[in-house]
Amino acid sequence: MSAFLDYYRCSGQDDRMTTTGPLSASHGYFRFGNAVGYGQVAGLAPASLAGHTLRDLHSSASMAGGQLRLPFDLSAVVENLRRERYRKNGHGWLQRSTTSDAARRLYYAIRPFMRVGVRRHLQKAHFSGWRKIAFPRWPVDLTVDRLMDASMALTLEATGRDRIPFIWFWPEGATACAMMTHDVEGDRGLDFCDELMDIDEAHGIRSAFQLVPETHEGVWLETARRLRARGFEVNLHDLNHDGRLFANRATFLERAGRINGYARRFGCEGFRAGAMYREQDWFEAFEFAYDMSVPTAAHLEPQRGGCCTVMPYFIGDVLELPLTTTQDYTLFHILGDYTTALWEEQIRLIVERHGLVSVIAHPDYLTGTREREIYLQLLRHLVDLRDRQGMWMALPGEINRWWRNRHRMRLVRSGDGWRIDGPDAARARVAHASVKDGQLVYTVGSGPASTWTDSA
Repeated sequence: MSAFLDYYRCSGQDDRMTTTGPLSASHGYFRFGNAVGYGQVAGLAPASLAGHTLRDLHSSASMAGGQLRLPFDLSAVVENLRRERYRKNGHGWLQRSTTSDAARRLYYAIRPFMRVGVRRHLQKAHFSGWRKIAFPRWPVDLTVDRLMDASMALTLEATGRDRIPFIWFWPEGATACAMMTHDVEGDRGLDFCDELMDIDEAHGIRSAFQLVPETHEGVWLETARRLRARGFEVNLHDLNHDGRLFANRATFLERAGRINGYARRFGCEGFRAGAMYREQDWFEAFEFAYDMSVPTAAHLEPQRGGCCTVMPYFIGDVLELPLTTTQDYTLFHILGDYTTALWEEQIRLIVERHGLVSVIAHPDYLTGTREREIYLQLLRHLVDLRDRQGMWMALPGEINRWWRNRHRMRLVRSGDGWRIDGPDAARARVAHASVKDGQLVYTVGSGPASTWTDSA
């Protein structure tokens, strides 16, 4: 139940879920309604590949004495997905050979000497066949969120209740959340930072800039000073962006120590790895409050996989703010798409699930007239969602503080209603989950949490 209760921040009385056993010795894929899970299951051996025919275990869920019994451990399955512990599958020989450590070292060694056109050709070869990847789901994977929805609907049925209260995901009842981030990779990007601040500021948006620290300390500090003076956020972007941070455990630990030193010296709370390389089980070595290196569905990232959720989640003490939209470089130079159609489709899916819209737009790739116009269209779309649909546009640091406070909040009885106790509780809202026409729906209180009663 820990993942379920933490996701919804329900009251303790909603601990009505257990696992049917014994579970299979092997880990594998299965279906649960419209979601795919990965882990151990009861009653059968799960599939070894996501592309195989998957058994739907939804009908295997049972109810007795007001308790829901699932044919798998929900928390373990969710952790497998969030930490990308499921098996990589569907990769051909070219994909396997181009993702090896030797190939990665060679690529980053010669990368500074390659023309952009050559780099794009190699990257397109690397991504060949990406549309055939069976799991996660493109363009946005909501597997974890769908598993939570299904578990909530079944809990309502098992307990015979009309609705279950929980602490809403975002402050003041915001429909969803969005953050704009800029990873600065080179001199061209550094030179464009001031103009990019002007563009964002003109749309009422404060964004976060991630800067590469090693060998650029003087430039880093001066750029960070200008950014922070105007209310923008500054985080670290890798160590030196050579693609070697997660090459092996020993290399990582040595580099993580240097990264932590820069974080303390520069006063940074957030981090993003170069090229979105990651090994989430190693994150405990970081001293950051939050990380932004894990895509939801990494079909078009150098490292395949994805955390399968559009919500923040904890990896130990580190809060992960997943990347939920396609990077600008990928959109322009890999897909050859100079429209906002894909971004808008991804944003629609995320907002429908009340999730986090996370965007990376590189200053290095926005200097052209065509690219800048597409970025302006994206900003206008986000502003419209903020102004017309109540989406919370926030800095990563603000989201980190909110999500940590929500994690510490408690939903408690207060007369015939519910009260939220904990830090920042005045901004929190009580919501209710219920089933209508066979679908899980949420209703969010419009005022302070203490005014929401069971009869409302």
